[in-house]
Amino acid sequence: MLTESQLQEIRQHLAEAKNPIFFFDNDPDGLCSFLLLRKYINRGKGVAIKSFPDLNESYARKINELNADYIFILDKPKVSKEFIKEAKLKGIPIVWIDHHDVEIEKETLKEINYYNPKKSKNPSSEPTTFLCYQVTKRKQDLWIAMMGCIADGFLPSFSNEFRLQYPELWKNVETAFEGVYGTDLGKIIKMISFSLKDRTTKVVNMSKTLLEVSSPLEILNENNKSKSIHQRYQQVNSRYEKLIEKAKKLNKGKILFFQYGGDLSLSADLANELSYLFPAKIIIVAYIKGTKANLSIRGEKNIRKFTIDALKNLENATGGGHENACGATMNMEDLEKFKQNFEKLI
Repeated sequence: MLTESQLQEIRQHLAEAKNPIFFFDNDPDGLCSFLLLRKYINRGKGVAIKSFPDLNESYARKINELNADYIFILDKPKVSKEFIKEAKLKGIPIVWIDHHDVEIEKETLKEINYYNPKKSKNPSSEPTTFLCYQVTKRKQDLWIAMMGCIADGFLPSFSNEFRLQYPELWKNVETAFEGVYGTDLGKIIKMISFSLKDRTTKVVNMSKTLLEVSSPLEILNENNKSKSIHQRYQQVNSRYEKLIEKAKKLNKGKILFFQYGGDLSLSADLANELSYLFPAKIIIVAYIKGTKANLSIRGEKNIRKFTIDALKNLENATGGGHENACGATMNMEDLEKFKQNFEKLI
């Protein structure tokens, strides 16, 4: 966890920010982190980061477009030097809150305010949503904190408190995965995850809706506010369920490898559910788009090390993430070589 001193520093940064911009990773943990901080100070704009693996310099233009005076980066393991340089030239402070196990160059750390429980005296890996909730501590936003945490595979200590508030959405479960795939709160998480995989204007509108509502029931039950979220969920879920059924038929051996293509990336969602369904297996879901392959990988605690080792000698290939949940991107022509490397390591 972050120390109380670090939490207070973040609160001070938020207090000083008059028109902040929140760059957040394009998943429920990133989105919920933004929602918590935005509701806390009631000002600022949010931008979902769709680039992988880093927040690259192409997003620097948003600083001018939105006339930002402060930058908050949430749940993103890497930020390009060019982006940081642009912010420095404009004299805009950067506050970066993350929980991934990555090495940040000392020169970069001098330019920013970096908060990561992995770098504490007693390293831990609570989701960014959990860290942001420790900052804000607004009980009315407990449901947002709960969504972000369990979506990232973390069952927080306040889950019982949430169950007392919303017994219709939550029950006693032993793992975060059980909460995601066995409760109505999990359905809401899937709804917002699918909504994040839409055009930028639609994502902005969805974020505004989540900022306006005061209860998760307003999202679960279709109404004028949540109508577009439900429509997107129905549109994407029909395809998602077909992909899950196809992937389940590949249940052979230690590694379940599933490859698909199209105009919609669902690899992280698919990999998470397949890992829940087949906890003893290593899951590799490859999404093919053009000449690139984007992979979501789930499995043993050292799965990230296996992934990075399997990427060696593959040109323009990158990877990283958590010990048991990570991602990679590579040229499609190298996918078979990656599979061979990975199988040898396993």
